[in-house]
Amino acid sequence: MAENWYYVQKGNRQGPVEMEVITSMLSKQELKLEDFVWKKGFDNWKKIKDVPELQTTSPSTLQVPPAPAPIVAMTPVKQEKEFNLLKMNPDERIIFIRVGNDRGAPLNEYGPFTAKQLKQLFKENRINGKSFLFATGMKEWKILGDLPEYHEFFEEMPPVIQESDRRSATRKPFIARLFIQNNKKLYEGICRDISIGGMQILVDDFKGAAGDKITINVHPENSDYHFTASGVVVRLLEGNGGFSFRFHALSDEARKAIEKYVQEN
Repeated sequence: MAENWYYVQKGNRQGPVEMEVITSMLSKQELKLEDFVWKKGFDNWKKIKDVPELQTTSPSTLQVPPAPAPIVAMTPVKQEKEFNLLKMNPDERIIFIRVGNDRGAPLNEYGPFTAKQLKQLFKENRINGKSFLFATGMKEWKILGDLPEYHEFFEEMPPVIQESDRRSATRKPFIARLFIQNNKKLYEGICRDISIGGMQILVDDFKGAAGDKITINVHPENSDYHFTASGVVVRLLEGNGGFSFRFHALSDEARKAIEKYVQEN
């Protein structure tokens, strides 16, 4: 059975077509090496110049001299914890999403969600392939369309992702670890709506209540914003997905870190 191919021409997705159509368009220069194509099995859209099976059509237009092999130092690299929507417990609430960049609106974070909830949000068009995802164990936000399992999980081809879309992820997740007074359980969540007065923390299954005094250790990837703070829980968020927190007696160090974060983000 012939494979179905899709391609992008003048900003519009086209297809499905057979590979012969793609190669014919290449020979006629109706498609260029920098244009994107996709078929089932690709992790994401690829530029034609990066698809070996499309490099045999027209030597005059398709041959690209190989880049010299880079010289790299053999140093150990700390591997990020593997995350795959298809392999996770579908009822485990560890997924956070960031929207706004995908629809020309201010960035905002929501969660935590389960994989089931994520799929439902997608069906309701509340998120899309250009929304961002973060889960416990990850180092930074990832755009949904870049996930290798996107096609199988969401049952549609991934969108074309431009570098300008990915640049929206430069703001690292603002992670907080919190310790409830007189309780040994440690929680980890994402901070949002941060100000000198307080913030919200998105976290799963928070056992505290309004009025609880807690201590928070905030440690984003950028250590310039690192701080600890004590305060009180003001209210719980809907669905037990976190809480609002009011700071008490912030140290000068914590105040400066928060002010810097707010100014730069």
